[in-house]
Amino acid sequence: MIPDIISDAEQKMAKAVDYAKEEFATIRTGRAHPAMFSKLTADYYGAPTPIQQLASFQAPEARMILITPYDKGAMAGIIKSIRDSDLGVNPTDDGNVIRVTFPELTEDRRKEYIRLARTKAEDARIAVRGVRRSAKDDIDQLVKDSEVGEDEAARAEKQLDAVTKKHTDQVDELLKRKESELLEV
Repeated sequence: MIPDIISDAEQKMAKAVDYAKEEFATIRTGRAHPAMFSKLTADYYGAPTPIQQLASFQAPEARMILITPYDKGAMAGIIKSIRDSDLGVNPTDDGNVIRVTFPELTEDRRKEYIRLARTKAEDARIAVRGVRRSAKDDIDQLVKDSEVGEDEAARAEKQLDAVTKKHTDQVDELLKRKESELLEV
């Protein structure tokens, strides 16, 4: 009973950490990479479709991404999606390839991205703590229903706290790495 609760909580916490990783990948650093476009969707024959499914990506330079659509009909939708996004870039096309050149990051923009990264990290920590709270409520319910004893519940709570600390530390480590990436000139 209790091992199932803790195992389930650990899986959910791991998903929160994975989500934080994905969110950090979308935050721009000085170097351009295809993961920055992972959340963008383009209108493709009336359906919102992820850009990653509509085109291939190449990074020939540190601040440039070349996007080659599989279907030339999707080009206008991809350009519109990139232009309307929060990436702050203006894509250009030559009929075959879309060029996205990222400007050099200013100090203010770097600080703004660090604030964004900290917000996303806090969201992940809140998710981890929410999973902990839910698992703790389940353990308390088992005690209330007299299915487990107080001592067993206390041990389970300590185990749950250790799992929670492990996952919040992972989020903190991810944040530290992202901040150092953003501060790197």
